[in-house]
Amino acid sequence: MAQGQRARRPQQGERPYAVVIGAGIGGLTAAIGLHLSGWRVTVLERAATLEPVGAGIGLARNAQRALDVLGLGERVRELAAWEGGGGMRAQNGRWLVRAGATGASREFGGSLVMLHRATLVDLLVSALPADALRTGVRAEPADSGAADRRAVVTTREGDIEADLVIGADGINSAVRSALFPAHPQPAYAGFTAWRLVVPAPDRPFEPYETWGRGGVWGTHPLKDGRIYAYGTATVPEGGRSPDGEQAGLARRFADWHDPIPAIIDAARPEDILRNDVRHLTTPLPAYHRGRTALIGDAAHAMTPCLGQGGNQAIEDAVVLAHHAAPGGDLSAGLAAYSAVRVPRTTAIVRQAARTARLTHLTGAPLIAVRNTLVGAVARIGPGLILRGFASIADWRPPQPPYAAGTERAQQEQRVVQR
Repeated sequence: MAQGQRARRPQQGERPYAVVIGAGIGGLTAAIGLHLSGWRVTVLERAATLEPVGAGIGLARNAQRALDVLGLGERVRELAAWEGGGGMRAQNGRWLVRAGATGASREFGGSLVMLHRATLVDLLVSALPADALRTGVRAEPADSGAADRRAVVTTREGDIEADLVIGADGINSAVRSALFPAHPQPAYAGFTAWRLVVPAPDRPFEPYETWGRGGVWGTHPLKDGRIYAYGTATVPEGGRSPDGEQAGLARRFADWHDPIPAIIDAARPEDILRNDVRHLTTPLPAYHRGRTALIGDAAHAMTPCLGQGGNQAIEDAVVLAHHAAPGGDLSAGLAAYSAVRVPRTTAIVRQAARTARLTHLTGAPLIAVRNTLVGAVARIGPGLILRGFASIADWRPPQPPYAAGTERAQQEQRVVQR
């Protein structure tokens, strides 16, 4: 704690107080869960505003069920584009797998829904009390706390004491570094990723993901008439296109099937985001220390190859709120949170890494074998490919100490939404 500053303490009789560092999807979801279960919550975000990020997010049934616990699942599904037909294609456009929503609904009780990240963030913010979010605040952990000592977060305005601190500050998490200073940092996964949102083409198209040489391309519709697209490529870390990312992207995917080149051409240069993909190859021993917990990329950064980064952050948030219910033993609750989440997310991180290796093959013979095997499996039994995702998407939230269907939660939600 900075000398001469005193941590702000809650007044006598107030509800337990939690501070969330980071206003991403995981941090906001955690704040909602804690708020509904009886915590006072403050979310501290270093950015001055929550600017919309030009990217989409797919929410599988596991994340939708978690949002159902918070009373937000139906609203998400109303705002999202449902993934119907589509499937997986080869670089020349040949369909390797044709899929539909029926199979996913049968396997998991519903299909993937796609929406813009900014749409989801706006919905989450609307579910919080008006004074819960503070932007333009750089916050760092000063003391992780203990059973008999509250945690402390330091800001330029002074230090804040809290009964619980949640590090939701992303892949470069300062909270993770403070809790586990000797732990290896996220490593480069061997490929970079581009993301863009552009107007939909004039003619109808089905959502698809294409597995090509050394990378993938995906195109998915959004409900507002735009499409979300992404591409990845096996390249050295830290690279940038000398003549701009749009030009570099156009060159890299010039010989990929239609309409990929047209989608790239339709983008404005400022619409294209590029980020090297990094992941935590060595799992953390726990997702908490003292009174401080980690969620999302701060805890288990993974490659995007299963589309589960945001989904797992939402799961984390709901499970943490469940185990940190007011009135219980917080130390035991955080230990239970780690015990549940570390094995599940570690397995998904590893599965995503294996998928990344499969989708980023560069040798023509191996690519031919891969495509043949994928197509053969799809012909033998279309459900077999879906079942490979079953251990992820069939997840169910723990029985919560709060529920969106309770009278108290409904009343709080109506107040917040006014």
